[in-house]
Amino acid sequence: MVWRAADAKERFTELVSCALAGVPQVVVLRRNAVVVVAKRDYDKLTGRRPDFKQFLLGKGPSFRGLDLRRDKSPVRNVSLSCR
Repeated sequence: MVWRAADAKERFTELVSCALAGVPQVVVLRRNAVVVVAKRDYDKLTGRRPDFKQFLLGKGPSFRGLDLRRDKSPVRNVSLSCR
């Protein structure tokens, strides 16, 4: 949606809600325009993501309680010959 700056100021909460819903909002002041997007969308656009080490060491999902033991059940017998 395109907003005039004065309207965006008056209805700022609505503008932010629309941006958070995934719809980029354009705010026009005179002949200049800016786009308001949610931070998660901005991060996707700019490619700003933590590398794998930062992800593992950062505040993300916890691996505590994750069962990493290998399943030791026997494998199936599979025939790979053509008939």
